[in-house]
Amino acid sequence: MHKSISNLISIKSEVEKINEHINIIAVSKTFKIDKIYPLLDYGHIHFGENKVQEALDKWELIKKEYKNIKLHMIGKLQTNKVKFAVRIFDYIHSVDSEKLAKKISDEQNKINKKVKIFIQVNIANEKQKSGVDKDNLKQLVSYCKKIDLDLVGLMCIPSVDIDPENYFKEMCQLNKSLGLNELSMGMSSDYVKAVKCFATFIRVGSSIFGQRN
Repeated sequence: MHKSISNLISIKSEVEKINEHINIIAVSKTFKIDKIYPLLDYGHIHFGENKVQEALDKWELIKKEYKNIKLHMIGKLQTNKVKFAVRIFDYIHSVDSEKLAKKISDEQNKINKKVKIFIQVNIANEKQKSGVDKDNLKQLVSYCKKIDLDLVGLMCIPSVDIDPENYFKEMCQLNKSLGLNELSMGMSSDYVKAVKCFATFIRVGSSIFGQRN
């Protein structure tokens, strides 16, 4: 059995003891397609990339071969890349402004496609981080619904040098208060804590594929 498959099975077994409905996004950014094929052949469907051009280069042909793949945009999305992002991605996790939301709406209407949307929350109010401030979150949620985006939940990326548990708990409360069903949080270093706080999507890269170069 390929190492990435055994890693995935191990993570799946660990998190399903807490929540059997968890979705594991295998974060394949920077990894070549030969590293990804074993998971594709195993039947895994959720994969994450953080750059639009890399996703297009890597996944456009693969998605025609593996029809059930769900590709997740987990990095910062610039408005000038939205046209291409909407074409290749099934989920966008990093919506953080009305301008970006409107651009996604316009582009997906052109090709009659509905992308599932997460709003990224700057949960720790870090100046260097993307994400909408908590104070402006309700307004952005209302706007996304107004323009008929398929808004499914919230997403966060807490600081790596602080215990994220309190932030995960706060995200869970925010998600519930807004009546949203999905919650994208937790990475290789903290996914267990995220799942305990009712994450429904975790974004795991190095713990599946190994360390990046």
